[in-house]
Parts: sequence; C-alpha cells; structure tokens
Amino acid sequence: MAEEKTAENVVFVGVKPVMNYVLAVITQFNEGANEVTLKARGRAISRAVDAAEIIRNRFLQGVAVRNIKIGTEEIQAESRVSNVSTIEIVLGKGA
Repeated sequence: MAEEKTAENVVFVGVKPVMNYVLAVITQFNEGANEVTLKARGRAISRAVDAAEIIRNRFLQGVAVRNIKIGTEEIQAESRVSNVSTIEIVLGKGA
C-alpha cells in the first residue's frame, strides 16, 4: 500500500514550462502529501532542478530536498541503443 501512495506523489517533468511543475508539486503538498518526487530524463533534468529550487526558495519555505537519485536508462531507438540520464528529486516537508 505504501507504493501506491508514493506513486501518486510523483511529478514527471517534460517539455512544459517550469511553473507548471512547480504548481503540480505545490498542489500535491496542499493535498496533504509529506513527500513529492520530481522525475526527469535527458534535457528535462535542468527543468526539474529549476522547479525544485523555485519551490524551496520562493513558495514553500518548509520544504527540503530529502534525496537525489541519478542514473542512466538505455533507450532502444530504431537500430541503436542510446543512454539517457535520469534524475529523481525527493522533496519533503520538514528537515
């Protein structure tokens, strides 16, 4: 049951403007979540980091970065395999 709860508190970062993801995370915290995870791949990684910093520094002062996971995924594209970087930023209320 814990996996279901954490799956609900994940925001996947893509090509939309940064403020869309900031709003999504703030909404999750306002609905009672204690942790929210931002996940991104490739070029969206910088957007995820920007969203996390905007949330921490401008909107929710009591939110801190609890964990950062980085990794690589292999993506099968046509006849070749590409490596794509990934990041997961876990934001949580309190210290």
